[in-house]
Amino acid sequence: MTSPMIEGKRADSARRRERVLQALDAALRSGQNITVSGLARTARVDRTFLYRHRDLLERAHAAATTPAEAGRTAAVSRASLQTDLANALERNARLTARVRQLEKRLPEELGTTVWTESGLGAPADLDQLQRRITELEQQLAYVQGQLDERTEELDAARAANRELTRALNHTPEGTGPPTPRRPRPRSG
Repeated sequence: MTSPMIEGKRADSARRRERVLQALDAALRSGQNITVSGLARTARVDRTFLYRHRDLLERAHAAATTPAEAGRTAAVSRASLQTDLANALERNARLTARVRQLEKRLPEELGTTVWTESGLGAPADLDQLQRRITELEQQLAYVQGQLDERTEELDAARAANRELTRALNHTPEGTGPPTPRRPRPRSG
């Protein structure tokens, strides 16, 4: 039992074959030059359709090389047929190379996509994140320097406050507070 898709494909192919045969008959009756490209254009099919169906291609070549009938004035030359064949072979080679290139690239792209979506891969904006980390490290160093400076100032103020408190607590009454000494800078 065949699937509807296969049956539809076969029906489409049969319709295209019929259009090619009708175009070939019309070209023979009107005496036109018969070329693969012209036949494909008239039948509204791609030239590759004719190359895939050898029997249609052979009919087209036979019709093109038959002697001129009453209404037909010119025939397709062997050189033009060879040119059509050479062009088809060249196109086939180009398409084959392109398919190989795409087949090679596909697993790489799929691997990259899966790696990124899984969360295991590096984020796409890695350079931007590295720049941000550098900025934050510089900012941290600056803030740490300010904090160290403020801590030293606070320690010096506390030391001066202790000395003043000590001096006030040890002074005899009536003599007044002694002149405060300047705090010594802390070494490193």
